[in-house]
Amino acid sequence: MLPIPRADLVPNTFEFETQPLVKATGFREYDARWLFGSEINLLGVEALGLGLGTFIHELGQRRIVVGHDFRSYSLSIKQALTIGLVAAGCEVLDIGLAVSPMAYFAQFDLDAPCVAMVTASHNENGWTGVKMGAQKPLTFGPDEMGRLKEIVLKGEWRQRPGGTLAHIDGVAERYIVDVAARAQLTRPLKVIAACGNGTAGAFAPQALRKMGVAEVIEMDTQLDWTFPKYNPNPEDSVMLHAMAAAVREHGADVALGFDGDGDRCGVVDDEGEEIFADKIGLMLARDLSDLHKDATFIVDVKSTGLFATDEVLKGNGANTVYWKTGHSYIKRKTAELGALAGFEKSGHFFFNAPIGRGYDDGLVAAAAILSMLDRNPGKKLSDLKRALPLAYTSLTMSPHCGDEVKYKVVDDVVAEYTAMRDAGGTILGRKIIDLITVNGVRVALEDGSWVLVRASSNKPEIVVVVESTQSEDDMRRLFREEVKPRLGKRPEVGAYNQEI
Repeated sequence: MLPIPRADLVPNTFEFETQPLVKATGFREYDARWLFGSEINLLGVEALGLGLGTFIHELGQRRIVVGHDFRSYSLSIKQALTIGLVAAGCEVLDIGLAVSPMAYFAQFDLDAPCVAMVTASHNENGWTGVKMGAQKPLTFGPDEMGRLKEIVLKGEWRQRPGGTLAHIDGVAERYIVDVAARAQLTRPLKVIAACGNGTAGAFAPQALRKMGVAEVIEMDTQLDWTFPKYNPNPEDSVMLHAMAAAVREHGADVALGFDGDGDRCGVVDDEGEEIFADKIGLMLARDLSDLHKDATFIVDVKSTGLFATDEVLKGNGANTVYWKTGHSYIKRKTAELGALAGFEKSGHFFFNAPIGRGYDDGLVAAAAILSMLDRNPGKKLSDLKRALPLAYTSLTMSPHCGDEVKYKVVDDVVAEYTAMRDAGGTILGRKIIDLITVNGVRVALEDGSWVLVRASSNKPEIVVVVESTQSEDDMRRLFREEVKPRLGKRPEVGAYNQEI
C-alpha cells in the first residue's frame, strides 16, 4: 500500500523515489494541474489513480476511459495513473494518444461513464494534469474535486480486486468520422489549421478535409512537445498573430487554431483580424437562433455584454444566461438548462443536440463555424463580424498571484466594488449599475462597458478582462486607469502575461 502523499519532498532524493508527492494546490476547481517533479511525482500520480478509482466506486462506477496528450512525460503519467486505477478495481480502457474531446467521445463510443484525460492543455512545458468525469458529458466540479482531494491527501483510497486494463484501437478513426459528419460543406473554402505543434495536429487536418474543406493549409501540425514557436493557446496574442500572418500570406477564408488538447478553437477572419471566441459565439448564436427559435445560450462572465442586448437574438426569442468561467461550469449549466450552446471567451464551445453531445470540442466548434459560412454563401467571415454591434473587448490578461492567496485578493476586490456600487460610485465618470459575482466580480457600467476580475481556476493567476462600448482607447483606459492600479496596490499580484 502506498504511504499517504506528502508535499515537502525534494526531487532527486531517496524519499522522492519512494514516497508519493502531491501538492494540495494541484486540485483545482474542476480539474487537476501540477508542475511535474516539483509538485507531483509518479508515485503521487499513482496515488491520484487510487484515489480516483476509489471515488468512482463511491459513485457506483468502475469503467473508465484514459488517454494522454503529446508531452514528453504524459505517457508515463498516464501509466502511473492507470496502475492506481487498476489497483482500485477499475476497468481501464486506454485509447492512447488523444485530444480531450476524443476521450469524451470515447465515453459514448465505448459506453464508459468515466474519463481521465492526462493533459496540461495549453499550460507551459513542465505542467501536467488530469481532466476527469464520471457522468458523460460532464466533468468534475468543485464538489467532486473536493472529495477526490480528500481521498488522495488523507490516503483514504481502497484497493479492490478485479481491476483490468485494455488497449482500445480505432477510437481516433471513429472520432474523426463522427466530428467530420457535423459539417458537410458545399462552399469551397481555404482554411488554415493552426495547432501550435500540440496534439490536435495529429487529427485536425484530416477531420477538416473530411468536412469538405476545399484546401486545408497545415500550420505547425507536426507534433513537438517543446512547442518551438509558442504555446498552443488560441487565446494568446502570439499564436493569434501567427495565424493572422498565415491568412494574409495564403489568402485564406479563415484560420482555425486549436489548443494543446484540442478542446478549444480560436479564429482569425479572412482579413487577418483576430475574432475573440465570445464574438464568434455571438455570430454563431445569431445564426443558430434563426434555425432554432427561442433557444437558450450560456456564456461565461468574461464574454461580451452584447449577448444581453443584441437585437437579432431578441428577435429570434433567444435567452442568454451569464455563468461562471470554466469548461466544467459552462458544460454543466448548458446541460442543466438544456441550452442549445454554451460559449466561453477562452475558446471552449459547447453544443447540445443536434449539433454536438454537450462537451467542449475544438473540431465540433470548427464544424459549426464552417457550417455558418456555408449557410451564408455571399458573405465572408469579416462581413458577419462587421454586422455585429460595436464593442471593444480586451485580451484576457493574467497577472501572477499565488494559488494560496489569489481567492483572498479577489474577495477583497469584490468587497471594494460592492462598497463603490452601494455608495453610488463611478468608474471613469460612469455609474456602476450592476455587479455579477458568480465568479469574481463583473462590474457593469451605465453605458454598457464592464470590467472583470476573477481568480484563475487552473493557474496561479488572476484573470482580468475589460470591455468598452465607446472606443478601443477607452477600453485601454478601463484597464490602465482602473483595474491595473487597483490590483497594483496588492503586493501579492505580480507581472502580467500580456497587457493592452
